[in-house]
Amino acid sequence: MRILWLKTELLHPLDKGGRIRTYHMLAALKREHHVTYLTLDDGTAAPDAEERAHEYCHVLDRVPFRTTPGDSPRLYLDLLANAVTSLPYAVAKYRSAEMERRVRAHVASGEHDVLVCDFLFPSRNVPDGLDIPTVLFQHNVEAAIWERHTNVARSRIKKAYFGNQWRRMERIEGSECRRFDHVVAVSEADARKHEADYGLEHVSWVPTGVDTTFFRPDGPYPSGSREIVFTGAMDWMPNEDAIAWFGEEILPRIRKRVPDARFTLVGRNPTERIRRVVERCPGIDLVGRVPDVRPYVERGAVFVVPIRIGGGTRLKIFEAMAMERPVVTTQVGAEGLPVREGDHVRFADEAEAFADRVVELLERPEEARALGARGAEYVRAHFGWDRIAEAFAGICEDVVGGRIPAQGRSGR
Repeated sequence: MRILWLKTELLHPLDKGGRIRTYHMLAALKREHHVTYLTLDDGTAAPDAEERAHEYCHVLDRVPFRTTPGDSPRLYLDLLANAVTSLPYAVAKYRSAEMERRVRAHVASGEHDVLVCDFLFPSRNVPDGLDIPTVLFQHNVEAAIWERHTNVARSRIKKAYFGNQWRRMERIEGSECRRFDHVVAVSEADARKHEADYGLEHVSWVPTGVDTTFFRPDGPYPSGSREIVFTGAMDWMPNEDAIAWFGEEILPRIRKRVPDARFTLVGRNPTERIRRVVERCPGIDLVGRVPDVRPYVERGAVFVVPIRIGGGTRLKIFEAMAMERPVVTTQVGAEGLPVREGDHVRFADEAEAFADRVVELLERPEEARALGARGAEYVRAHFGWDRIAEAFAGICEDVVGGRIPAQGRSGR
């Protein structure tokens, strides 16, 4: 199968969930199929990102592109201009006439069997009337993220802004999903939500995977550790909210009972809000970007995912489980992952309950070690990337072969 894969970025560095999922999916697909990777490139990728693209594609086609950095004063002008348009800013900022032109050229060449649009954001660059099947790979239900932002926002200004973006995102996500012949979600829950919210007729799903060879501990569980670890891109709003909630509401409760407990934050681009939380709240160590998260996860006694907003599925949970670390998460944090309370992770949705779960594991290292071991056994048996990529390829092949009917709305 010859795949034309659309994205908004080069994949290195592999420092956020979307890049990690796409990288491992494509690296596995590339062994059996021909992959052309067409992407926007704003110049912010790693210096070796272009050179390393051969790890996940046979042909790389880059479209030079400019985005406004999140810390730039121009961002406020862009947001103001976006206020009078119908598109949510997160989608509008990736509109590229040149990318649309190259999509048309690639398809006209006759060298591809299927087009896969990775995430909603580049979808506006996919024209109607193409002569090959189109698949939209949805890592999240984007509107659900904005709905949750709206629900947890404290200020009226933020609530109004998030609510406006949520309504726009819901409209555009529904219309874009219906333009593609098929939609692939990352969990059964997301697939059912696409069907219910957007009236889609044909949605498939593939589970989240983990590199079970890479994510393995070098030593035994650290029974004497009082370190609580979180990993993730810190400029993603759901992670920012999770860190603030944990630092301000949960960690103080933990330290009342375990005074030497510490919270280690590992990930790129901590925002000003996160830095303020670190300054205000005792017991937090901000590490930032690292080339390899494994040593930090391994030295931790508990891995936490206190996410209240996100959508899709969290790769970090499977990575921590593969590292044999006990995980405490919210229901939203583990949404879409087939994990069970007590068998694989511990759940808590309120600050007091979350603190209780963490303290129990800190004070009972044998119980923590056993939970981590069960989690590792589970993900190693079921969620290697080769298996996930094979399932994704099978869906695409069924779409190409007409065995999965198209949505019937793509204009072809």
